[in-house]
This record gives sequence, C-alpha cells and structure tokens, in this order.
Amino acid sequence: MLAFAEAFEEGGFWMYPILVIGIVVIFIVIERTYVLYFRTSSKRESFLSQMRSLIMSRNLDKAVQYASHDPSPLGKIVKAGLLKVNHDDEVVQSAMDEAALKEVPKLEKRTGFLPMLSNVATLMGLLGTIIGLIRSFAAVSSADAATKATLLSKGISEAMNCTAFGLIVAIPALLFYAMLQSRTQRCIDDINAASVNVVNLVIVNRDKLGLTVKKET
Repeated sequence: MLAFAEAFEEGGFWMYPILVIGIVVIFIVIERTYVLYFRTSSKRESFLSQMRSLIMSRNLDKAVQYASHDPSPLGKIVKAGLLKVNHDDEVVQSAMDEAALKEVPKLEKRTGFLPMLSNVATLMGLLGTIIGLIRSFAAVSSADAATKATLLSKGISEAMNCTAFGLIVAIPALLFYAMLQSRTQRCIDDINAASVNVVNLVIVNRDKLGLTVKKET
C-alpha cells in the first residue's frame, strides 16, 4: 500500500484525474451490478409457472396482481399486456412495446460510459507520460552533470507511473463493461421471451377466460 502511495505521488498531476475516473468507474460498476443482478432479476421459470397456473385457472385478475407485485421489468411489461388482452392482438403488442420502451433503457443506462471512461483513462495516462518525458528532458538539458541522472530518473518514473495507473483503471473498466453488457442482453432476452409466452397463453385461451375482444375503430 505504501509503495502504491509513493508511485501515485511520483506520477504527478495527471494521476488525480485518472483517480477520479477510477472512482466513477467503481460507482457505475457497483450500481449497475446491483440493478442487473439483484433489483431487476426475476426468476423467469417460477414467474412463468405461477402466471400459467393463474391463467389456466381463470384467475386473470390475480395474474395481473401477481405481475404488479413483481418489481422486475418483466412483471411490468407482462402487466401492460394483460391489461389489454381484451383488445386486438396489435393493441396488446403495442402496450407491451410501450412498457418495454420505458423499462429496457433502465437496464442499459450508464453501462455505455465504461468504454468511454476506459479510453479517457488510457489517454490521460499517455498524456501524463508525454508531459513527464518533456519535463524530464527539458530539465536534463539545463542541468549540471551531477543532477542529470536524478532528474531523468524522476521524469521517467512520473511518466511510467502515469501510464501504468491509466491502464490499471482502463482494463477493469472494459472487462466490467463486457460483463454488464452481456448480463443486460440476457435480461432483455429473458424479458422478451417470457412476456410473449405469457401474453400468448392468455390470447390462446381467451374463450376459456371469457374474454371478448374489443374491436378497435
């Protein structure tokens, strides 16, 4: 830890902007992990099983209530479709699409900042490296022979530490971006498959549920 603090100090001014980027990356990763793995997670199979059971037992109202109590995007999208099942199929689909347009962006937001922050951290590290080398050679050119080695070593140390710290922030940011993006796509696929499954089940069994389709004018 002490060695890291010393390296950070030797890295110069540009270590601090990179540190700020690193803190932002950590915040985004923690917040998105919570949203994608905990808050919006829904046990798809158990949800479908319960919805199928309620629908086949002609408890459409209870199915709507069950979907309402599910905090995940899946529950909200299914609820939107169930509330319109006595309308044309196009109306049902439109209601689900509208709900999806509200819910899906909540899954995708902020994740896209990670690759941008990764690039900025890398570029700041390179900028710090270039500035450190410029200062180093400028100092050496006007220094006496006794201090040239010290000044050159200090400048190169600043340059290399800045590059290293930029990469330390950039590489995990890209890895977490890939992980979160994959999880987001999986959540979206699960939502689409499950919501269509439930609504199709209701549409096919409209007669058993005693639903009369209202024709749109």
